[in-house]
Amino acid sequence: MSDKSPPPTKTPATDFERQAEEAQPGLIAEFIDFLKHSKKWWLTPIIVVLSLIGFLIFLSGTAAAPFIYSIW
Repeated sequence: MSDKSPPPTKTPATDFERQAEEAQPGLIAEFIDFLKHSKKWWLTPIIVVLSLIGFLIFLSGTAAAPFIYSIW
């Protein structure tokens, strides 16, 4: 006689396991989802302005700097 047991059956995945296997959303998609669900639309202008200032700071270190300084 052999002591073989039947192979374990696969249990259905829990909701947590299914979500863990899904592709993760990007930063912008996650931020938009946050705005939709929490009704924090007033954060949008703040984030946009901070992003533009950050972009200008980034450009100030490049060859575009003389053009940026003429804006001010």
